[in-house]
Amino acid sequence: MKYRKLENTDLELSEVTFGAWAAGGWMWGGTERKEAIQAIRVSYSLGVTSIDTAPIYGQGTSEEIVGEAIKGIPRDRVQILTKYGMRWDLKKGDFAFSSKNNSGTAIDIYKYAGKESIIKECEDSLKRLGTDYIDLYQIHWPDSTTPIQESMEAVEKLIEQGKVRYAGVCNYDAKQLAEAEKYINVASDQVPFSMVKRSIESELVPYCLDHKKSILAYSPLERGLLTGKMKPGYKFSDGDHRASVSFFKDENLKRVDDFLNLIKPIADGKRLTLGQLVILWTLQQPGITIALVGARNVEQAIINAKAIDNQLSKQEIKIISGYLNNLELIS
Repeated sequence: MKYRKLENTDLELSEVTFGAWAAGGWMWGGTERKEAIQAIRVSYSLGVTSIDTAPIYGQGTSEEIVGEAIKGIPRDRVQILTKYGMRWDLKKGDFAFSSKNNSGTAIDIYKYAGKESIIKECEDSLKRLGTDYIDLYQIHWPDSTTPIQESMEAVEKLIEQGKVRYAGVCNYDAKQLAEAEKYINVASDQVPFSMVKRSIESELVPYCLDHKKSILAYSPLERGLLTGKMKPGYKFSDGDHRASVSFFKDENLKRVDDFLNLIKPIADGKRLTLGQLVILWTLQQPGITIALVGARNVEQAIINAKAIDNQLSKQEIKIISGYLNNLELIS
């Protein structure tokens, strides 16, 4: 495994960071707790020392799984990244969407990052994670009902108390990131980025490069789309949110499959899976610091971690990007 330091911090994260959204089950058709715990532990044994989670993932389930998985590991050898600002137990802030929890009970999700909520969420996360500090504490989504200053000052207080080491944001654009930076040292912005979702390249990436902010790329495999395992007619299990996402329409699955067949010779030549090739491509894009990659079982965890055993040449990156520029998906 290789490691990269977050800008303006002494926090080093594994290039492949374990993304624990799917481990929480919510919106992924449920979870197998034992498999998720084993996946995290196997990832750690292969050098994946960083884990990204959030309270909303399974309404506490993902954080509990992470906490159980890291028991017995010296705390300073793992980096815990979690979030705040999405409430399913409080109707306040920006309404996000309606959903169902892992038990099938209807819940409403709100984006809320008021000071008192952040303080409470941090305490709850620390208990679920079984730790006394969080390495990187990130606002999950912008909350238009709360001034950014209020949210950032609350996190600054948590840093002063030793409960949080560094502050990060998620899903912030360049303007919001600049505003947050007025009140706290923001180490990173966690945003969606993949071969088929590259909108951050126009404004956010240049901003982060100019202002020395790290970018944590989530969903680099586009929730499984870029692994090559999904063909037209693919059926999702009940409760899996991907069934209603346009990327997974049959026509898009066909177009992505055609693209993946074009780059497969490069993967085969390096004895890589398509997913591993995609991870390597992602990590070599300008401004990208680490790739957050999810795994629901040991097999997936091993494949993700071992991607880092290889690397791509500039020519290979150029070839892949050339094919990619001709890929058009329908909305």
